[in-house]
Amino acid sequence: MSVGLKEIRSAREAIASSIDRTPLVTSRSLTLRAGLPVCLKLENLQKTGSFKIRGAANRLSRLTAAERRRGVIAASAGNHAQGVALAARTLHVASTIIMPEGASLAKQEATRSYGARVVIHGKSFDEAMKEARRIAEAEGKVLIHAFDDDAIIAGQGTLGLEILEEHPEVATILVPIGGGGLAGGVGAAVKGIDPKIRVIGVTAPARPTLADGIAVKHPGRRTRPLLERHLDQIISVREEEIAEAVLLLMEHKRIIAEGAGAVPLAALLNHGRSIRGPVCLIISGGNIDVTLLERIIERGLVRTGRLLRLSVVIPDRPGALAGLTDAVGHLGANIVHIVHDRLSLNLPLSETRVELSLETRGPDHNREILAGLERLGYLLF
Repeated sequence: MSVGLKEIRSAREAIASSIDRTPLVTSRSLTLRAGLPVCLKLENLQKTGSFKIRGAANRLSRLTAAERRRGVIAASAGNHAQGVALAARTLHVASTIIMPEGASLAKQEATRSYGARVVIHGKSFDEAMKEARRIAEAEGKVLIHAFDDDAIIAGQGTLGLEILEEHPEVATILVPIGGGGLAGGVGAAVKGIDPKIRVIGVTAPARPTLADGIAVKHPGRRTRPLLERHLDQIISVREEEIAEAVLLLMEHKRIIAEGAGAVPLAALLNHGRSIRGPVCLIISGGNIDVTLLERIIERGLVRTGRLLRLSVVIPDRPGALAGLTDAVGHLGANIVHIVHDRLSLNLPLSETRVELSLETRGPDHNREILAGLERLGYLLF
């Protein structure tokens, strides 16, 4: 059975009490930056922090009484895990989640907090999925696939219904693609109502990727035909573009998005010249490990020219380091990281090397800092 508008509308009724209707907000700053009207569908504010609860709640609502007694099992890098765990807890169903070794600690702990038994297995989603299938067969549990299931796809598609109800004039919707459940479901919903609206999928081909929530090698058997039928275009984004998008959402909208949730913005800002507005970006989730967020922010600062790294040679005498830091401060930079290396074998005993990471206002400010330090006689590398 292919998923269509009928199945998606049925799913909305089934999950109405299990999900939140998330905000759809406009963004003046992103509109000015992109040159066309931009709105954001904030599934990072959904229960469990991502859209995945939609599909999980719909699939579990269709369990028979016998299946509920047997319990459910799923494989997930994180967001599907939390969706299944919460939906299972609501229905008083036991759940087991198989997560790959690279799953973030934040997502592991969140999944446990919803009552699931978490098993770490394999280096990728595909390896975790094989283990989930093995346990399901051995223990008689019901396997809840992360994306390749009609009920899951229909549940995710309810997001498309909400977008069109709240923003009927939208011309283009950008949606992340991992296994294809969200993109296929949203595409089916949107095209079923208005075929003229463009639906663009966004992928992150690098492995491993900052967008770990869409780190799936291939779409599924059920999702692939939906993607081929309903997507007008697919855009691939680079890691640096994702990092910049995460940073922009934080700075301009005070929105915390995981890498997968930020790929629509990355696509719009870096590959969006042919996109027509108004455009809606699906911010699919906000479950991000704090340490990963720190690395993403740093990458975003580098990408936007606001993190300057330089090496400076100074005399090895009292007060020289203080003089350098004072100079940097007077030039308007903020020192993020500093290493004072007095043991370098490549310098005479009378000199020492200082490695600096500076937060700046951007490329023009970087040039001012470099020129200012050179005027003061510092040797830069």
